[in-house]
Amino acid sequence: MRRRSWWGWGYDGEGLTDAQIDALGAALGERLGLDGRRRDPPPIDTIDLAPPRISVPATLRPFTSDDRRERVSHAYGKSYRDVVRALQGRIDHPPDLVARPRDEGELSSVLDWCAEHGVAVIPFGGGSSVVGGVEPDVGEAYPGAVTVDMGALDAVLEVDRLSQTGRVQGGVLGPALEDQLRPHGFTLRHFPQSFECSSLGGWIATRAGGHFATGPTHIDDLVESLRVLTPAGVVETRRLPSSGAGPSPDRLFVGSEGTLGVITEAWMRLRRRPRWRAGGAVRFVSFEDGAEAVRSLGQSGLSPSNCRLLDPVEALVNGAGDGSSAVLVVGFESADHPLDAWAARARELVSDHGGEVDEASWRARHTPAGRAGGDTGPEGDADAAEAWRSSFLRGPYIRDGLVRLGAMCETFETACTWDRLGVLHDAVTSAVRAALVDVGASRGFVTCRFTHAYPDGVAPYFTVVAPARPGTELEQWDGVKTAASEAVLAHGGTITHHHAVGRDHRPWYDRQRPDLFAAALRETKAVLDPAAICNPGVLVDVARRPLGSQGP
Repeated sequence: MRRRSWWGWGYDGEGLTDAQIDALGAALGERLGLDGRRRDPPPIDTIDLAPPRISVPATLRPFTSDDRRERVSHAYGKSYRDVVRALQGRIDHPPDLVARPRDEGELSSVLDWCAEHGVAVIPFGGGSSVVGGVEPDVGEAYPGAVTVDMGALDAVLEVDRLSQTGRVQGGVLGPALEDQLRPHGFTLRHFPQSFECSSLGGWIATRAGGHFATGPTHIDDLVESLRVLTPAGVVETRRLPSSGAGPSPDRLFVGSEGTLGVITEAWMRLRRRPRWRAGGAVRFVSFEDGAEAVRSLGQSGLSPSNCRLLDPVEALVNGAGDGSSAVLVVGFESADHPLDAWAARARELVSDHGGEVDEASWRARHTPAGRAGGDTGPEGDADAAEAWRSSFLRGPYIRDGLVRLGAMCETFETACTWDRLGVLHDAVTSAVRAALVDVGASRGFVTCRFTHAYPDGVAPYFTVVAPARPGTELEQWDGVKTAASEAVLAHGGTITHHHAVGRDHRPWYDRQRPDLFAAALRETKAVLDPAAICNPGVLVDVARRPLGSQGP
């Protein structure tokens, strides 16, 4: 079986080779001032790891472990900060134990024991968080922390072909989910960049953004009902296509980031696998012209499945352009009908805004009935987007390669209304560039692309690549992250569009949300999680109630 990397993205042996990292250093080293030296992760047995502070009763031992690799592998997510610390051999807040419940009964036992003894519980899906969402940094108020890995609950339990829905366990990773749906002729069609190493429960808990650039952009749109185990009991919502019966209980848990309980199952809205595709690449003299084209597409009602705009440098870095123009990747897909009319109208719209259609890339494809369709994965709309699609999938591995070369490589994303886009884009870009100078990384650069488009706004996604000073990487990151976050909030954006809040975004989330909503959320958590054990430090803090015992 493939083994997940304990320090970086993906699986052992599937990242960049040393030769590829050297080539990456040769391509960017001079521009960034990198020395070309690779930083290798330390042997896992040399890491100074604090011993477990707690032990569990015999009833929990068959599915809990204090194994060194298990604890180290569950200590961090996959953010830049996480990778830097792992490469340094720093495991700041390891879980004391890792539990892998095999059914809801075992999960309930863990929650009950942790609640009784005041032990923190960190729900863990694929561990792909880039915002500190799974780090057991719970403070001194807890005698210990148990990370609950949901990977054993990974099955599609039922498919309702008539309603085109499926009942799925929360621990299933993206590829395994699609493999189980494929024989039924269905797909969830939710492909975040973390698809390979993220879970359904994690997508729901973090309100993940998926494959579709317009239309059902977030996992919210695909949830029909949920089953959640909370420390106070089970919450199971009714299967309904829609309801006007008060505030939605599903929405309470979608985006709850493990603070209210653990999502064990969900009925999800499926779709037939696409058979028709059309699309291609469009070039623009300026990023601003491309943005206007995206706005027209978003407001046209055409609902393209792919509508990703890359600024000139982003296009160059990802191999989708030569750096002289912005590139828009447009795509349509359908399981029901050809798309010639949709594609033709899209071409007219982008041309109206100065777009130059890449005729060599723009074409339609049809997968005959009976053949496996929709297996091209994330961004799978047309061969014209192949360079972008490949870079999209390999992006996290490339990030790790850059970090090993001594580069700071970070991303942050937001969303804003169309009327604020120009000012926000300029403000964030200027703030990041100024911060790079302040932290001694003036040779760095910042790029932008659009990930999702709406009739009333858009989701800009920024990437920063800069030289990092050995020993001060995290301080540099803090300076850049703070500057970007302040600019986003000051100019009408959200602190996160699809990366979630976690611990990293918490200071800005506290300022973004209304105070009365925060108070209501605290009361809700107090009801569902009376001992305040679920993912402490994320989303909201509540006063802890006295324990029923003196601890484990």
